[in-house]
Amino acid sequence: MKMIAKRGIFLWILSALFVAGIVFLAVSFVSHGSEWAMKNYNQHLYHNGELIGAGTIYDSKDRVLAETVKGKRVYSENATTRKSTLHTVGDPKNFISTGVQSTFDSKLTGYNLMFGVYNIERYGRGNDMKLTIDSELCNTAYNALGGRKGTIGIVNYKTGEIVCSVSSPSYDVEDVPANMENNDYYEGVYINRLLSAQYVPGSTFKLVTAICAIENIPDIYNRTWVCNGGFTPKKGVEIECNANHGSSINFNDALAKSCNSVFAQLAIELGEDKLTATAKELGIGSAVKISGEIESFEGKFKLNNAADDLLGWTGIGQGETRLAPITMLRIVSAIANGGTAVSFNIVDDFANQAGKALNITLPTNKVEMIDANTAAKMKNMMRYNVEKQYGDGSYPGLNLCAKSGTAQIDSYDSHNIAWFTGFMDDESRPYAFVVVIENGNSGSQTAGPVANQVLQALVAG
Repeated sequence: MKMIAKRGIFLWILSALFVAGIVFLAVSFVSHGSEWAMKNYNQHLYHNGELIGAGTIYDSKDRVLAETVKGKRVYSENATTRKSTLHTVGDPKNFISTGVQSTFDSKLTGYNLMFGVYNIERYGRGNDMKLTIDSELCNTAYNALGGRKGTIGIVNYKTGEIVCSVSSPSYDVEDVPANMENNDYYEGVYINRLLSAQYVPGSTFKLVTAICAIENIPDIYNRTWVCNGGFTPKKGVEIECNANHGSSINFNDALAKSCNSVFAQLAIELGEDKLTATAKELGIGSAVKISGEIESFEGKFKLNNAADDLLGWTGIGQGETRLAPITMLRIVSAIANGGTAVSFNIVDDFANQAGKALNITLPTNKVEMIDANTAAKMKNMMRYNVEKQYGDGSYPGLNLCAKSGTAQIDSYDSHNIAWFTGFMDDESRPYAFVVVIENGNSGSQTAGPVANQVLQALVAG
């Protein structure tokens, strides 16, 4: 009798373990089924390690960027388009991890829990995807970079739709250079520089310091400072300025003239805690998410009991801070949008093999990143920058609000990182932008004209 009881208990244990195993397998299948299906040894989807079983990718004007034809993945008929949209679309082998072909592979292939990738066998292709980018505008941006390493991003700051995203260097997936792996020109070619580059922000970071000053120094607009070509903290080495700005420079002119002396003093006065808090509020140290799936470099901002000179260098964007350009794009977008940052999106919609919209919900979060009053003041100051310093004549018809930056990497001007970022203050054309060019000398002189060229093309339609 005892033996029968023991055997009964043993059978119950086995049954419980079996049920637990089934439950574990089911949960794992639900959680990871799409990942298992997307492995490159799945011959329904891949051939020689290259994705083939995916739907067509279109730009915002319904131009084909990638499609599957007779079991082979082919890309735009236009060679420039293949290069300008490479980092957005992705490459056949998914070396570019931020491309939509990699990030949205399960949706593009039409995978679902019930039928797996059966539709690939049935239709020979997956779900179609429409993007928010305009490939012709991307071509203009790619050509404007002129082969230089860098990036250009443009977003509708009201809706969050990215209309231009270009990273250089790039290459033609239909004609891959034979020497790409050992050619210095292609260094970092698989990196989307808009999302994943780690740049010194230079004077564009003065926007962050300015926001912190407005929120923490009540009489900031009533003050004046002295700039004799530099500022030396009580402890530390001199922080050089780009010019001698005189004995009575105010806050507006300090930003317009990008005065290092003033902003170094402001950073030291504000202190580590306030600067760190503002940087965090502006998203520095947090990834920017695109369409809820693609993530940027988080950014780096650490002071850790910094001495006065490092505080000063940080306040002018020459410290240890590192940013992805899209982080700065999000900050200026929030300024333009009254302090509210909206979710960035590069995917418009999906349609199944029969052409029916899938109505996939994408994030539409809104974050009150900056106080509305502070944002309004920053908008006025950035508009003053263009009127006073850069000149409206250099950006005709754009009603531009902007800030340049020249991040020094070493003592050679030609090795600088040139920044230009801002937005059009126009309800009918609510676009923010960022341009970064490596080895670009001056931000306003190098990146500024590139920004104008692309924005004029955007306005012209």
